[in-house]
Amino acid sequence: MKQRLLTYIKTAIVTVGLVAMPMIASPASAIDVFTAGCQASGSGSSSSGGASSSGGVCGVAQQDDFKTLMGKIINTLLIVLGMIAVIMIVIGGIRYTTSNGDSAQIKSAKDTILYAVVGLVVAIMAYAIVNFVLASVKK
Repeated sequence: MKQRLLTYIKTAIVTVGLVAMPMIASPASAIDVFTAGCQASGSGSSSSGGASSSGGVCGVAQQDDFKTLMGKIINTLLIVLGMIAVIMIVIGGIRYTTSNGDSAQIKSAKDTILYAVVGLVVAIMAYAIVNFVLASVKK
């Protein structure tokens, strides 16, 4: 029973990882982070010889893309943590249901549910705080 449950959990984690992966970034956009702003400004300012002006534009473009990428990564991690907390609540419920009146197993199942709920609340609060901070930084 435990082995089957662990197999289901591993499958769910891999599935969540595969679903969440496209949300992070594609390889093409990761390359564009370093080249998009620099090429556009570098060609227009090369006749004036101002490498500092193209460096400033490149820095701004890269900084915005970095903030966006970090925001996506952090939000994805927090979503995955929230999903894991929900899975742990379900596991605690299954353990509680199958405890057969054994007080030690009931206490363990209740602790699992309690800690999973606390983890879920922490993940939701962290998600809200990260989104608030990123929104205030972008302005």
